[in-house]
Amino acid sequence: MIEAYHFGKIKINGQLYDYDVYLSSSGEVKRWLREESHLFQKEDVIEAVKENPEVIVIGTGAYGVAEISQEAEKLIRDKGIELVIKRTGKAVEEYNKFLNQGRKVVALLHLTC
Repeated sequence: MIEAYHFGKIKINGQLYDYDVYLSSSGEVKRWLREESHLFQKEDVIEAVKENPEVIVIGTGAYGVAEISQEAEKLIRDKGIELVIKRTGKAVEEYNKFLNQGRKVVALLHLTC
């Protein structure tokens, strides 16, 4: 469960993180590294797709500066995975909603701009 999000920081299950996170469907939190910080490419979402979740939630930053490439979006949708793309604050709300519904969900969250 994501407990709090503020620009540059996120609290997940009592632990505070100050970097972009990949939150797996099992609840594991990892650093989400990308080649370009503000353009999410196909390579940046492959690990999430391989988990075969029902939903992938992508947070585009506090101000929505980051974008997802058409190739990455197509990869997700072609696998029949629901894709939610929102500013990170709203993405956190969506992630928690899906989690509370018992859905298999992955979150990829950009924490700054």
